Amino acid sequence: MVFLLIVILSVYIFEYINGFHDAANAIATVVSTKVMTPRVAVIMAAALNLLGALSGTAVAKTVGAGLVDTAYVTSTTILAAMLAGICWNLFTWWSGLPTSSSHALIGGLCGAAFASAGNHWNVIKWSVTKIDAHTGKAAWDGLWPKVIIPMISSPIAGLVGGFIVMTLLLILVQKWTPRMVNMTFGKLQIFSAAYMAWGHGFADAQKTMGIIALATFAATKAGTLEHLPPFLSFLHTPNFEIHLWIKISCAIVMGLGTWAGGWRIIRTLGHKLVQMRPIHGFAAEATGATILLVAGNLGMPVSTTHSITTSIMGVGAAKPHGGVDKVVAERIVWAWVLTIPCAGGLAYVLFRLLYLFLPA
Repeated sequence: MVFLLIVILSVYIFEYINGFHDAANAIATVVSTKVMTPRVAVIMAAALNLLGALSGTAVAKTVGAGLVDTAYVTSTTILAAMLAGICWNLFTWWSGLPTSSSHALIGGLCGAAFASAGNHWNVIKWSVTKIDAHTGKAAWDGLWPKVIIPMISSPIAGLVGGFIVMTLLLILVQKWTPRMVNMTFGKLQIFSAAYMAWGHGFADAQKTMGIIALATFAATKAGTLEHLPPFLSFLHTPNFEIHLWIKISCAIVMGLGTWAGGWRIIRTLGHKLVQMRPIHGFAAEATGATILLVAGNLGMPVSTTHSITTSIMGVGAAKPHGGVDKVVAERIVWAWVLTIPCAGGLAYVLFRLLYLFLPA
């Protein structure tokens, strides 16, 4: 039981780091365009992260039960996955790279589960057809449809969507004075930043909800929670479910992490990648948040970072004289490519080390 609490604590630490690591996703543009001060923007992002985290569970169910065979998942598996995700997030935060916390978590879970299953690839649910018990409709589930395909399609959607939205806005305001454009979109960007902050909570907090649900389910299945004291009875989970205490705790921890801020990444997204004005920030945030909304309702754990960063790139490409710093963009893309294999490899090694000293 104590070990399970340690595992859950590691998930909360990951969620807290996710909050400040990915805070820039929601507020980098609104800060860089000087529509909000950093302090006010962080308060708003934390509040909307909290609200977004309580808005759904489709992604949580995908991460917790739809990517790896839960029969091979133990508390040690989850601890290794979380430690790998934490290490990768801290390294990329220190480097100022807006990488995906989602993909760090998914890579860590797959790598740790692979080690836990004795190097059997079938532990990973690559592609599974599920039949809805209520509607009878077939649905495609697993790593390919829910992670790999969205990992490719969501950045494309961000690039194309950001370019189209920015182009349409430039046509709309072509006869406006610069002062009118800045005043109008300075106000509108407050709403788009709030929308993006809500999308971050909706997309990212659900992923750790799924991991905690998986941890309590695995511990219950292993029989380690049979003699819980009454005040800890809520940990006993005979079926995989996203309980209310999991939703609320993950939402609060992410909000606290966002409150801590992530100024290194904010500088990369808000200043180095594209020089932005309020109209550009509005276009990028509206595009990125819409991608998160659609994907989240489909149960796809897409990257908040990929969605907003590629939306910013698309907006920059639509500017009359261009505006994307290609060197910075290339560093970001390489970090994306490396996240899942690096987090997965690290989780594999950590599981092997932890297995020598900790209970299964």
